[in-house]
Amino acid sequence: MVTTLEQVFRDHWGRVLAALIGFLGDFDLAEEAAQEAFAIAAERWPRDGVPANPGAWLVTTARNRAINRIRRDRTLAAKTRLLQVPEPTEERVDSTTFPDERLELIFTCCHPALPVEAQVALTLRTLGGLTTPEIARAFLVPEPTMAQRLVRAKRKIKAAGIPFRVPPGHLLPDRLDAMLAVVYLIFNQGYGGRGDLAAEAIWLGRALAELLPDQPEVHGLLALMLLLDARRAARFRDGELVLLADQDHSLLDTAQIAQGRQALDKALALGGRGPYVLQAAIASLHADQPRDWPQIAALYGELSRLTGSPVVELNRAVALAEAHGPQAGLEIVDRLPLDDYHYLHATRGELLRRLGRTHEAREAYRRALTLVHDDAERRLLQRRLAELDTATDPKNPPR
Repeated sequence: MVTTLEQVFRDHWGRVLAALIGFLGDFDLAEEAAQEAFAIAAERWPRDGVPANPGAWLVTTARNRAINRIRRDRTLAAKTRLLQVPEPTEERVDSTTFPDERLELIFTCCHPALPVEAQVALTLRTLGGLTTPEIARAFLVPEPTMAQRLVRAKRKIKAAGIPFRVPPGHLLPDRLDAMLAVVYLIFNQGYGGRGDLAAEAIWLGRALAELLPDQPEVHGLLALMLLLDARRAARFRDGELVLLADQDHSLLDTAQIAQGRQALDKALALGGRGPYVLQAAIASLHADQPRDWPQIAALYGELSRLTGSPVVELNRAVALAEAHGPQAGLEIVDRLPLDDYHYLHATRGELLRRLGRTHEAREAYRRALTLVHDDAERRLLQRRLAELDTATDPKNPPR
């Protein structure tokens, strides 16, 4: 039953909270009511069984609890209109009573009155269901900083009267960049192991593609997520992370790759050459065997010129190392300002290992270990260190 409740939370949190925010117009009250409803479910469902429609049951339960709280608190006179709404019972719920309002929620969270960092963080919290510590790790900031950022964002929405709705068509393009960043960050959280978040991000990508059919970057992001997620089964073996070069190509989801390439073709037909379209083109090349490393490196070069991102340059270095040897990649890695980024040190360790500079490789892997947060990536780095130690141990010479 614990597993069932956890799955229901992951499947329904975003939609339940979106429905409550749309009804109550208050982020904090909606989140408190949603949490209370999940707590009631944890108490009742093991005894009474899981309802036929868990999401609608949770929305109904949470809405009733919120209305009861408003009734008890007479200082919330502005919300008296809610008291006139008929209360559906928890035993009889109709899923059509609660439309899917996640798009309204993401547009509210991504309103330009909020800083971009707050937009992304608030959507990850409300729509994706991530905890404050998880979001803090995603942003590489202390947990108290992220908690305060979320509080300020909710207050700003309330004070500014930011509407809970999809904006008019003429305002949609201006809101696009933040929305795409939100969706991609949710996907990245899921790509690290939480498949439910990756699925949520892909759902949002499809919804945005339907809402904004003439925006190439929307289709580019959807293509990118589909193509990356198609590698999910190949990225882990027995719970351990598998490097790209060692992944079993037969485990790729060919149907999803086809869907991703279809979305990429649409983005290119619309004249797309933005960051998400370029990344999708790279992901499409990674689905081929053998990989065209010179072309991948060239696309990373174009993406680097467009974004100016040192992380993109790090990826270009990896591609150049595959195309022209580890020294070509190392020359780029050694001049990147990413000392607190564990992927830089992990990449440097791999390139040094290939060059036979074992002592320096070992130090690079150790530095990466001090910075990594993900358990699977930590174990991978530890295995790499162990392999280096075995290879240099005179009692265990390389074979």
